[in-house]
Amino acid sequence: MLHITSLSEGLEIFKALGSDVRIEILNLLLENNNMNMNELASKLNLTNGALTSHVKKLESCGLITTSNESAGHGNQKICSIHLDKILVDLIKDVDDENVYNAELSIGHYTNYEIAPTCGLASADHLIGEVDDARYFDHPDRYNAEILWFTKGFVEYAIPNFIPPAQKITQITISLELSSEAPGVNNDWPSDISFYLNGTKIGQWTSPGDFGDVRGIFTPDWWFDNWNQYGLLKLLVINKRGTFIDGLKISDVNINSFNLDYRSNIRFKVSVDDDANHIGGVTIFGKSFGNYGQGIKVSLNYAPIE
Repeated sequence: MLHITSLSEGLEIFKALGSDVRIEILNLLLENNNMNMNELASKLNLTNGALTSHVKKLESCGLITTSNESAGHGNQKICSIHLDKILVDLIKDVDDENVYNAELSIGHYTNYEIAPTCGLASADHLIGEVDDARYFDHPDRYNAEILWFTKGFVEYAIPNFIPPAQKITQITISLELSSEAPGVNNDWPSDISFYLNGTKIGQWTSPGDFGDVRGIFTPDWWFDNWNQYGLLKLLVINKRGTFIDGLKISDVNINSFNLDYRSNIRFKVSVDDDANHIGGVTIFGKSFGNYGQGIKVSLNYAPIE
């Protein structure tokens, strides 16, 4: 997902989308997952030269990715969708200059309570045995780049190093998530809840546990019939409430927590016992999935009045 916070920031994206041909390219890739240049040129009735200029424009904006694959008559360029969602947010509730940024590794949780199916892996290997919750305590879990479980939670301590005499006015969290099915299943809904300092701030239903194609960053040794990628979700809590991808999911707002420079902040990702869809959760880190990141956090702040 791409988060655009001003019109000037999104200018190149808007230019790229201002073409009927490029919109049709995106529609074809959405329908077919990926296509090679010859297939696209044939579908669009374009020469390869004309198609190349459109593909380069879409690729430069991050809307698609290309890769070379060997074919019977040499290398063939394969085109794939890169962004699953574009969020344009033009309402500014906070001062963008007063912000503390941090990124948490997937294995740096401070508390957990989970039920199988479950497991963890670093960029290079599985950590312990799958479906044995004891390994969530293993010392190597700090190197985890992916974790998954069917029910329960993992909780992270969000670093709070904003300057003294400041209060937190907004928290933004982005992370890549999917459900957790036995094997993989793109139609496997799961109600994933988010908590801040023990208070439920909202819920998002993941549509599935995605395994149709390999994740962009998923390592080669990873198993083909296991979780491959997730969806990048943007969670924001400010004075207006709690939002995910720009849509309000609860009325719980930042003022409910009275957070300042001295506050401990705990963030929990959970599949609750009473959820309508108990389909587990997978959290992807830098070495897995499609986004190459851990759990990114931004704390906006302002002077205490």
